[in-house]
Amino acid sequence: MRHRGAMLSLVFTAALTTTGASAQSTLDKIVQSKTLRCGVQLDYPPAGFRNKNNEADGYDVAYCKDMAKTLGATAQIVETPSPERIPALVSNRIDVLIASASITTQRALTVSFSQPYVNYTNVVLTRKDAGIEKFEDMKGRPIGGVTGTTTEQEIKVFYTGWNDPKGSYTAYGSEAESYLALTQGKIDAVIVGNASAGALVESGQFPNLVVKGEAPTPPDLCGIAVRKTDPEFLNWVRIFVWTQVRTGRYRELYSQYFGGGASPSLNVSGVDF
Repeated sequence: MRHRGAMLSLVFTAALTTTGASAQSTLDKIVQSKTLRCGVQLDYPPAGFRNKNNEADGYDVAYCKDMAKTLGATAQIVETPSPERIPALVSNRIDVLIASASITTQRALTVSFSQPYVNYTNVVLTRKDAGIEKFEDMKGRPIGGVTGTTTEQEIKVFYTGWNDPKGSYTAYGSEAESYLALTQGKIDAVIVGNASAGALVESGQFPNLVVKGEAPTPPDLCGIAVRKTDPEFLNWVRIFVWTQVRTGRYRELYSQYFGGGASPSLNVSGVDF
């Protein structure tokens, strides 16, 4: 009997050990490994891009580095194209998603979001020779967007409502592909965040592209995403975002990467996240 009791004790202890190991939070793993894996788009300047030294740079990259520093960790930037953002997080290829991901009810079924950390206004990006002067001119034209993005969902609502047989819509796998198609004349316009459109035009990489007015879409409030199984990490991320705003770091980073002017509000008027 004593032998059986000893065996049961060992099994019970092993079960506790295994349960404890499997229950280790992402936050604890980051602190212990001293590495924070951030999923970031690097084809969406000024939020994420590669600088002249081919190094990852941008608002989202800087935000990741700030987060890693606060955790006493090293930031590991994992390039994550738009359609792969949520899958990369769910499959544990990254610890946290800092990739200008719009907060939506559909995405919130799969991942957990912090409060907004950046706010975009959408604009029309077109070619100088396309003859598009405002958003309504996109009707009856070949237009495009990036698969799985909020801007794609929003423009497709307008495209369907226009019901113009002369128009067409093409989906692309990344921001870079859509810009290239626009430059090559395969499509005539896309809608994109104002800061990204401005950065593309100013970069000189696409000399035939121009911004032509705002799109009548809601403010694009983006959050930092973690896995739904990471409530402890989510709570920490929310406090981190709050601290970035409270200390003025949000304003500093916004000015550095998005240019002058006041940093936009990170909430919807009349309601807090």
